[in-house]
Amino acid sequence: MEQYEGAVMQLKRQVEDERMTCDETVNLLNNALNRFVNMAAVQKDSSVLSRVKSVLYQSGVLHHCITLLTLDPPSLRGNWSAAATLASLTSSCCVGVEPSGLSETFHRLFLPSVMDSLLLLASQLARRTQPVSLFKKVMDSVSRILRTHAQLTMHILSSAHYEFIQGSDATTALLCVQMWIDTCIASSDYLSKLCDDSILLLLNEAVGQLTVTSDTAVGGASVRLILQMSNQLPLQTSRLLLQFKGLDSLLDKDWRGRGFDQEVHQLITLIQSCANTSSVECVRAACVIQAAWRAYLTRRRLKTLNSVVSMLQRRFRARKEQQQQQRAAQQWEEELNFQVCIQRQQARTKFHQKQRQLLQLLPPDQVQSYLQECERRAAVLIQSAWRGFLIRRHLDFQRRTLRHMQTQQHAARTLQKAVRHFLQKRCAADVLVSRCCWIGQKGLTDSQRAVWKTQVEEYVRLHPSMGVSREQCEHLHVDVQRRLQVLKQQMMQRMREHQKIESLLAHTHNQLDLLKESLPLSDVKMTDFERFLSPCGTMATQARDAHNARLQDHKLPWWRTLDGMTAGL
Repeated sequence: MEQYEGAVMQLKRQVEDERMTCDETVNLLNNALNRFVNMAAVQKDSSVLSRVKSVLYQSGVLHHCITLLTLDPPSLRGNWSAAATLASLTSSCCVGVEPSGLSETFHRLFLPSVMDSLLLLASQLARRTQPVSLFKKVMDSVSRILRTHAQLTMHILSSAHYEFIQGSDATTALLCVQMWIDTCIASSDYLSKLCDDSILLLLNEAVGQLTVTSDTAVGGASVRLILQMSNQLPLQTSRLLLQFKGLDSLLDKDWRGRGFDQEVHQLITLIQSCANTSSVECVRAACVIQAAWRAYLTRRRLKTLNSVVSMLQRRFRARKEQQQQQRAAQQWEEELNFQVCIQRQQARTKFHQKQRQLLQLLPPDQVQSYLQECERRAAVLIQSAWRGFLIRRHLDFQRRTLRHMQTQQHAARTLQKAVRHFLQKRCAADVLVSRCCWIGQKGLTDSQRAVWKTQVEEYVRLHPSMGVSREQCEHLHVDVQRRLQVLKQQMMQRMREHQKIESLLAHTHNQLDLLKESLPLSDVKMTDFERFLSPCGTMATQARDAHNARLQDHKLPWWRTLDGMTAGL
């Protein structure tokens, strides 16, 4: 074993020599690794080969192999055959390594880097349209590592290099699918080491090839891969196949009559049986869940039955007692009302008897006057009560009317205040706009004005206007200013007219509201007339003239009114 270690260290020193080119280094590594593997394989002790591979890993020779495989194509100078051989030897040396204390680094860092380098080389071969044998050799190297380290499956399926290899052409896609089939056949426990996510990705790979490709060889290989997975893992594969809806119809429509009808029929039967089994299992699971839920409800109902019965009995007794109390209270109230009625009737009877006795004591000539006096007093009492009721109702009406009028006046004052504030703000804004319309400089000192004037005159002298003279410009400026002033005066006039119209409309609406809510003529007093007098002199004059004309019309004889009626008709 010591001679192997010495040879490996000498190989490491030769590889690290900077004077060697990449081609020389690749050839050196191919020869040395092939010699080491062959020499260790013929030894009687089977553990020698594993120890040699471990020495190669621990010394860093395999890291140099990965570095060379990840070089750019110009660095390899087209020596793709040597690179494929190096990839095959590197994969062989990675299988059976015993990293001892570096186990976690070996599995989590080194092996993924080896797989990335192999896939990168395979993508370069597919891109360079190299011979298929070299590409197959690299993919066999990938399969060799997967048989021992199945945890790298998800890393490969999620690699960007592998996605490029799949979509390059039908030949590379066929070799990729065939690699998975060979891996499953060579290692019977390969699929059992995978998790559900990895198995689902592998199924997605096969179904995706059936969906996107029309090549017969690729389709047949994909069908065989799915059947191989279902043979090794029947339960998991059947459960995961249910996620691909419409796969059986796709197979029946696109892949029958391609030369592998028996395998297609077998896969369709498997998918349909899985669907039927799934439906039966769903029904059975639903029945079990429903039975368990009903049993739980029944047990809970039985547990709470005694408390529910006790609560119902308690509520029934309380309700019955409450009804008895209500009946007793009603009976006592009726008896009280009956006793009050009897007492009132007895008191009325005693009063009439006493009055009859008093009438018997009076002289006959005074009885009639006494009865009239009693009627008069009763009438006065009734009239006083009725007048008091009318006065109170009238006072309540006046109080509500006064409160309503005060509310209206307060609202009118608020509105008028808001309108005045709005009109003042708009006038101020219009004045600001009119001031901003004036063209000219403001806030300049005499020195600044002289400097600006000098600059303007210099600019005008250097850039004379070809179309308009200075006199015309001054005349145009004066005309524009005059037009702006006229426009401003017109705007102010229209604004004043609009404000006048708005104020007249508001005043008219206010007067109309007062007329609508006025008291009837029977309740109007002399002091209430002042509220209907308009403060506007024009409106007051027109109203007075109209009132006088109406009074004159009423004083005319009836035959003078016929002309007005015919004129109206």
